[in-house]
Amino acid sequence: MQKHGDVMQRINEIQSDIENAYLDAFLVTDATNIFYLTGFKLIQGDGLLLIHQETGYLITDDRYEEALTEFDDKSLVGCISRRYLSKLKECCEQLHITVLGFESKISYREYDILDEIMDADIVPMTDFIENHRANKDTQEIETITATAALHDEAFDYLSQYIQVGMTEIQIANQLDWWMKQQGASKASFDTIVASGANAAKPHALSTSKKISSGDILIIDYGYFLDGYTADVTRTVGLPGVADEFDTIYRILTAAKEQATARIVPGVRGSEIDKVARQIIADAGYGEYFNHGIGHGIGLDIHELPTSYGADNSTLLEQQVVTIEPGIYLPHNGGIRIEDDLLITSTGVQQLTHAPKQLPIL
Repeated sequence: MQKHGDVMQRINEIQSDIENAYLDAFLVTDATNIFYLTGFKLIQGDGLLLIHQETGYLITDDRYEEALTEFDDKSLVGCISRRYLSKLKECCEQLHITVLGFESKISYREYDILDEIMDADIVPMTDFIENHRANKDTQEIETITATAALHDEAFDYLSQYIQVGMTEIQIANQLDWWMKQQGASKASFDTIVASGANAAKPHALSTSKKISSGDILIIDYGYFLDGYTADVTRTVGLPGVADEFDTIYRILTAAKEQATARIVPGVRGSEIDKVARQIIADAGYGEYFNHGIGHGIGLDIHELPTSYGADNSTLLEQQVVTIEPGIYLPHNGGIRIEDDLLITSTGVQQLTHAPKQLPIL
């Protein structure tokens, strides 16, 4: 659960936004956003959070009734009902809500039902909660820092474990076991272990392919620890790997370091992307870098600032972002180096630490 002060502060911030947006209240249906605001963990679809200008109402069913007893302050009122929308309508009528904001990412079917049942005018709002989640508070930064450190330790472990003849899935499963042994709850996405030609696919699926001498091997993984995830990619070579991959690794290291050095609060994400992309292009590999330079992380594996590349997302202090240049040679292999960074008042704090030279296992 979030601390009492965190719940109060986060809900108060949303209440200020509600007033500034000329709304009477705001409806939160995304389970991660509900957790961020309240510390209350719901399965997606198991409840609603109605934030009024004076208090918040968490509407869920009796499976969560005992857990709701932990909330004993005026910032949040628990409402038990299996008919979530009927209870929502009842609350809105009692509070005389005439203009209700809601998260614009809900499905059309959900919107249609909401529009039919509510007497209040409903107004879609984009990233109403996510904009707050982008800037991490002290507690969140401490948690993500610890999570990131565990991801560095995981690579040290894998470096000793991986052997020629193992399958991609075997390595991915071993990483999953080790991370959970260290306290991680689950992966934030399916771990990518891609060897040889599979490594030319940025979002490859781990397969039963055995790794061989001379292979390049990409490992992209992220795990939740205390609710927050990191996201790193490490690339290693197996004995006999082509010299070109060592050259590519050095190019990507330079691109990552120079792009990182340009990050300060207020810089456009597209500017950071341009720095890395220019270095890669000057080295003759521009056409083989086919994704954005990074994205925000936190309670989700992809948060604001969203994949910053061609777009003009502004990077701000206290955001945690990835930086992940890659080069992918079709039918041959690829390399990606991904680290996590905290944006500070003067630049960045490195949270994970990729090797500066291609590791050979």
